[in-house]
Amino acid sequence: METVVSGIRSTGHLHLGNYFGALRNFVAIQEQYNCYFFIADLHSLTTHPKPGDFHASVKTILAEYLAAGLDPEKSTIFVQSDVPEISELYVLLNMLAYKGELERTASFKDKVRKNPENVNAGLLTYPVLMASDILMHRANWVPVGKDQEQHLEIARVLARRFNNLYNEEVFPEPKALVFGKNLVKVPGLDGSGKMGKSEGNGIYLFEDDKAITKKVMKAVTDSGPTEPNSEKPEVIQNLFTLLSLVSTPDTVQYFDEKWNDCSIRYGDLKKQLAADICECVRPIRERIDAIYQDEDYLNRVTRMGCEKARESAAATLKLARKAVGFSR
Repeated sequence: METVVSGIRSTGHLHLGNYFGALRNFVAIQEQYNCYFFIADLHSLTTHPKPGDFHASVKTILAEYLAAGLDPEKSTIFVQSDVPEISELYVLLNMLAYKGELERTASFKDKVRKNPENVNAGLLTYPVLMASDILMHRANWVPVGKDQEQHLEIARVLARRFNNLYNEEVFPEPKALVFGKNLVKVPGLDGSGKMGKSEGNGIYLFEDDKAITKKVMKAVTDSGPTEPNSEKPEVIQNLFTLLSLVSTPDTVQYFDEKWNDCSIRYGDLKKQLAADICECVRPIRERIDAIYQDEDYLNRVTRMGCEKARESAAATLKLARKAVGFSR
């Protein structure tokens, strides 16, 4: 069975965009691949989080992903910092990564522009740590979005460079796992773009009915259609896209007909959308709450994930150390 490796951010919360986007595909591929899903807490150190916030964020995001469908019996789910072999491979790969190629990455240039007072070495070598995460489990596939393609290419380059330098085929060159038509772009509530944490336009899985309804009722709209069967502008199409994800087909058809005959009332549309989002999110939120409170279960999951991840990592690192020439 081929191996898939994917990182899970260790800050923030899951929103509908995550849930209807890549996450549902992650849940599906657990049946087809040997999956390693890790919470990328080492990566978050570049922003210097407070220790208390750091631990709480890892616990929260783990509970949310488990509640949303990742299964520790089918996949290896672990915390990045629990696997010290990753850091050692990070050191080895850093010796093969060059300053110029790292400075040219789009993510580094973007972070330098946004945070000129915190241009630390971890930001520069961020793609090398990502490569370590991927190559540590000798991944065949990595789910990536457009913004991560360059980092995957660096992982491929470092795998090839290591194998060629030491004349050993230690690492396969990972390929992008593209979900294609199965990857849904979930719009935000601000009328444009996709739902995202940084945009502040998301509906989160932990939110209660009141908070969700308040957000939906404030969603951007226009003055309404003036001609029958006219094309929907983006701000309205976004609402219909959300409706299609959480509502029944006949509900979508009803409001589509109201749009086409120019009788649509946005207040009614938003009330229906809010109710259906609440219906969708409520059972997930209840599972999040239950899992978050179950310290024993969370500890079992992370302990089991750590053991499985370290077994894989130790085997890979043994091969890498031998190739480099370390005696033990």
